[in-house]
Amino acid sequence: MPIFLQNQGLSAATLDPNGSKPSISAVEKAPLSPPKVQPDIPAPALSDRLVEYHMDVRYEPQENKLIGKQTLTWTHPGKKSVNELYFHLYPNAFASSDTTFMKESGGRLRSDPMPDNGFGSMTITDVKTTEGVSLTHRLQFVQPDDGNIKDHSLAKLRLQRPIKGGESITVHMEFEVELPKIFARMGSTDNFVMAGQWFPKISVYEPAGLRGREDEGWNLHQYHGNSEFYSNFGIYSVRIRVPENYIVAATGFPTKPAQKADGEKVYQFYADDVHDFAWSASPDFVTAEEAFSAPGVPGVRIKLYLDPLHKDLKERYFDAARSALANFGKWYGTYPYSTLSIVVPPESGNGAGGMEYPTLVTAFGAKNDSPGYELERTVIHEIAHQYFYGMIANNEFEEAWLDEAFATYAEEKVMEKEYGITSNTAAQGASITSPAPLKLESWKYDSHEHYALNVYTRGKLVLQGIERQVGLKTMNKILFTYANKFRFKHPTTTDFQQVVEQVTKQSWQAYFDQYVYGNQMADVAIDLINTKNIGTPDIPKYESTVKITSKNGDVTDVPILFAFEDGKLLERNWSGQDGKVTYTLKYNAPLSWAMVDPKYSMVLENKHINNYLKADMDPKVVTRWNLSITKLVEMLFGSLSW
Repeated sequence: MPIFLQNQGLSAATLDPNGSKPSISAVEKAPLSPPKVQPDIPAPALSDRLVEYHMDVRYEPQENKLIGKQTLTWTHPGKKSVNELYFHLYPNAFASSDTTFMKESGGRLRSDPMPDNGFGSMTITDVKTTEGVSLTHRLQFVQPDDGNIKDHSLAKLRLQRPIKGGESITVHMEFEVELPKIFARMGSTDNFVMAGQWFPKISVYEPAGLRGREDEGWNLHQYHGNSEFYSNFGIYSVRIRVPENYIVAATGFPTKPAQKADGEKVYQFYADDVHDFAWSASPDFVTAEEAFSAPGVPGVRIKLYLDPLHKDLKERYFDAARSALANFGKWYGTYPYSTLSIVVPPESGNGAGGMEYPTLVTAFGAKNDSPGYELERTVIHEIAHQYFYGMIANNEFEEAWLDEAFATYAEEKVMEKEYGITSNTAAQGASITSPAPLKLESWKYDSHEHYALNVYTRGKLVLQGIERQVGLKTMNKILFTYANKFRFKHPTTTDFQQVVEQVTKQSWQAYFDQYVYGNQMADVAIDLINTKNIGTPDIPKYESTVKITSKNGDVTDVPILFAFEDGKLLERNWSGQDGKVTYTLKYNAPLSWAMVDPKYSMVLENKHINNYLKADMDPKVVTRWNLSITKLVEMLFGSLSW
């Protein structure tokens, strides 16, 4: 899509969101140099590897800061020359209450509020070419989505000369991050630090044809209250310096043992064919690891970094990870990485919990030593993201459902198969009281709850709706085909639709128009029951007429149950054709009641209020009775986790 940048004329020599030039004495006191570490035998490239980061970062707990350097090499994937690069400066989302993220989120993410005075930010202290020419004065904040001049989460770097298609450019950057009190996936609390979205990250330049784009160009968005991320695949070589008593978990694998020197502990990690790099550190981690392999999982080391409160629960974490990897490896293709790390934050670090990064996931904060199945559910959900976020890597700014709904669908399959736990889809459907299109920019939903109910829950129900029509075997083939065709490819909703149509050999345009691109849900109602005696007073015979209508959204294979006064039950299935149907039933007892979808198999039905009708019942009484049942269902199940 075209991007309209609003030039705010901000001369950002140091890009300090607080308006003051930072001290770089912390950088000077112990020079950082981005490492150039490669594995001895590089693995074959699985992705286009358009970016290469070499980073060196120091965590300074006394100042609550990250001090970093990075050398970034970016390869231009398009054909037109570009005169600027764009960088996501995600920590600036937390710089003040006036940023776009904070205004849209109201200072909350899920159930976690930003702690009082918990602000943090990123400052770029230097940008240079490989020849040593400073480009720092060429940096400028931009706000393409909302024009909020107080939002500094995206910056433009004007270059000295154009970069042609196929060429590479290398820039050296120095930066500081004032860590927020832990909130919205990053920050610090007590002795725990979560470094997610912590470095200047180059934006995605999309060539023509990628994600259906007609004209090539940058895909540029600020950090929004509901948005997550979108990045190119590449190589990361990262040196992390922490106090010597700290333990570090990170994306990728260590290239050598951690070394202690001058009161620091220095870790070196490497990862390739990933589109992000995250790490966490604490002196309190209780660690454990084991090797695991299975069909679709050639060999992986599962690493646990547990809060001490969960030190005795390591087998539950291992079991959840094994269950997820073994099933996803069969269902969605080979897990190609050699590690998978699971970080369990302390309760005070719950803001960093329940999040996915390449080869690293976080569980929710440890609140007690006997959690319910949410422990397994969260780990399995985040590992599902290793496929639908990590490898398939859709644009989460614009089509978040391709990640969240698919991970939720996969999570529920494992929970049912391995733990016998099924979700209440009827209650989940009833919770969708304000359906919205799924192919929608994340910040255009009305609220975080509105975003979550549509992107996670409604999107998952859409996938289950496809499965209901085609059967589990065909649905498995659809998802396996999609996951393998588009791993490392950044697909779109249209790409998924085309896979559905290729596998099933039929058009799904009407379904996608209504339930994916549109905001429809199913609503099948019993409108009328009329019963009359067509026999004699001595030998009665009754004719019952039942009118049924699909009031919203196309439906198929609608089960209907009829109950007669003598206890006889009659089942019928309506194709859904023409949107309405009338049944005429002749029997020697009157019809007592009728119900559409008595087993709640129609997952996209969200108005069960009119599914049931008792013969000769006053319509007002029917409404009150059905409404009370519906409200009870919503009260009990409407807040299911997403």
